[in-house]
Amino acid sequence: MQLKPKYLSLLILVLLVAAAPLFFPSGFYYRVGALIFINGIAVTGMVILIGYAGQISLGHAGFAGIGAYSCALAPVYLNIPPVAAIAFGAALSAALAWVVGRPILKLHGYYLGVATLGLGILISMVLSNEAQWTGGPDGIAVPDLGLRGLLRDMGLRIGAGELWYWVAALVMILGAWLALNLFDSPTGRALRALHGSEVAARTIGIDVPRHKLHAFVVSAIYASVSGSLLAQMNRLITPDVAGFMHSVQMVTMAVLGGVSSVLGAIFGATILTALPQLLTVFHQYEHMVLGLVMILVMIFLPDGLLPSILKRLKGRNEE
Repeated sequence: MQLKPKYLSLLILVLLVAAAPLFFPSGFYYRVGALIFINGIAVTGMVILIGYAGQISLGHAGFAGIGAYSCALAPVYLNIPPVAAIAFGAALSAALAWVVGRPILKLHGYYLGVATLGLGILISMVLSNEAQWTGGPDGIAVPDLGLRGLLRDMGLRIGAGELWYWVAALVMILGAWLALNLFDSPTGRALRALHGSEVAARTIGIDVPRHKLHAFVVSAIYASVSGSLLAQMNRLITPDVAGFMHSVQMVTMAVLGGVSSVLGAIFGATILTALPQLLTVFHQYEHMVLGLVMILVMIFLPDGLLPSILKRLKGRNEE
């Protein structure tokens, strides 16, 4: 019996996550893996927004900043447990995305991109300027989640990098499972229809504004959760998490790997997270190499790395 594509993608993802530690030469690579998974969560949200619904956002790092600073501020000022602060940040991001998304999603093309860019810049400016609350450009400490202490009480001793590797992997796999299920659902089919043509989608009775807004809100939740996990892992957060370059990084990762594919976007996140670690010996040329990789991929593999590679392999097998 042949597995459905969504189950096959999920199985591949689980196997890769489980097998990767077997090849780690040191504990440092657990942290790199955790960063890959945290970025993978954010780009899975971009797949839903860009790949499924066909909407662009250049300000999604703002939602990551809300999630990150919720973990730092909510336990201190609202007496919310650190674990619940992650859900609080996601709810806050969803509410903001719903309020802001209603007017700006009426825009199209680069107008929409500029509007979302303005939202991200506004959130970043607030986090940088409200120093009495956020610590300003120097950042702010994040209360400990308490997972290592809980595991220690259970008799399990595990390093911080290894712990966050498995926590981030679990959340990423859950997020990928939800996104893959969405793809084949009635909502997913409606999103893909409006991606192809909003006029045609309206003609067949799809509520285009509502579905666009839902995609925007869901992708904001993914970004917020990724920001929260990054804050909890680093135990210190700065406004850079909500900066413009982080937003560009999210979109670039998704497009590089294949924005229409959950597995492809996570593959792109893997490359753009791991490659700078491998290029440290060429630190002066790091951005040049990354830029060259992006140019070559967009010219020769316009569908993204993973979908293009799989398409060519399938073509060879058919020959």
